Amino acid sequence: MVGQEDPVQREVHQDGASWEYTEVITSSSKKTADFLHSGLATPNEKLTALEQRIEYTE
Repeated sequence: MVGQEDPVQREVHQDGASWEYTEVITSSSKKTADFLHSGLATPNEKLTALEQRIEYTE
């Protein structure tokens, strides 16, 4: 069996590769969500302040 993996080793290898891929996707998704949250927090705070001024003026 030179150069060939047995089916169990191949499946373990594929599971490991799949797990690594899942980790990369999960990490990227978290980074994207954090970026969007931090990028939207300031405009949201400004909008809230403007809405409060409008309510006060009315």
